[in-house]
Amino acid sequence: MKTAVREAARAIQRMGTSIELKVAHTKPESVLDELETQLKVYDHRFSANDPRSELNQLNQLAGQKGLVLDPELYQLIEIGKHHSCAPHSQLNIAIGPLVQAWRIGFEDARIVSKTQVKELLALTDPQQIQLAAGKVFLKKAGMRIDLGALAKGYIADKLRTHCQARGAAYGLINLGGNIVCFGAAPNHSDGHWRIGIRDPKGGRADTLGILPIKDQTVVTSGIYERVLTTAEGTYHHLIDPQSGFPIECGYLSITIVAATSLLGEIWTSRLFGKPIPVVLQEIQQQPEIEGIIVTKENEVIASKGIQARLLR
Repeated sequence: MKTAVREAARAIQRMGTSIELKVAHTKPESVLDELETQLKVYDHRFSANDPRSELNQLNQLAGQKGLVLDPELYQLIEIGKHHSCAPHSQLNIAIGPLVQAWRIGFEDARIVSKTQVKELLALTDPQQIQLAAGKVFLKKAGMRIDLGALAKGYIADKLRTHCQARGAAYGLINLGGNIVCFGAAPNHSDGHWRIGIRDPKGGRADTLGILPIKDQTVVTSGIYERVLTTAEGTYHHLIDPQSGFPIECGYLSITIVAATSLLGEIWTSRLFGKPIPVVLQEIQQQPEIEGIIVTKENEVIASKGIQARLLR
């Protein structure tokens, strides 16, 4: 007798965010257990905040010597350096010293002085990340790699690959806003999943639009969740790699739709902080992505290739 496919879901806290896992399989709980185990491994490998993580073992050797890394960690650093060094990129995986100084999103968050920002900016040149045959060397003492802009996307893609290799019929992986869907959505005859575009000024369940997708990923970066509010003003967690201060721009979020979550992460990070016309132009030049911008006035601006799909 053939075992029936069942759906199971699980919500957990890891990597500093809320994670939702949903999978349909003959043994869905076993698959979910495996995904949880993988999340623990990846969290230990990529975390910039766990002093015992593999990434921070590398950071602690900055200016001293290189370290042979796990192949997946090396691969993500290699990808991150490539896109950090691209012309006019807002992504910079060497921004760790500034992220750790501001600490926005943590209890010890603080405002960093212009003097300290200037000193730390000198330690954020991605060209000073030396890569060779699986070994990484940070050339200056005090340098720190932070993969927070990329790791969730990389991990989400790996979890999807694992589910598909295990024969899952369909599933949804949500790593704190990095959403990966595969297989046909069970509740819609067209097989498309309905993904909400969050209203940055509302609650978690409030949306400004619905995007039907199938076998795609949706990645959103925004400046409305992790903030530091003081008498001087409100500061968010996305640091401008040029100024060393929180990014100033005319929008609250950028959402990228792509085949992989990592690609979505790359482009939300490369684009965030650029003027809206530039963001739309660069999205138009990349055939593998589409994008949605939510302005500070809560206006929704979609790239040409996705306008007709977005349900308001």
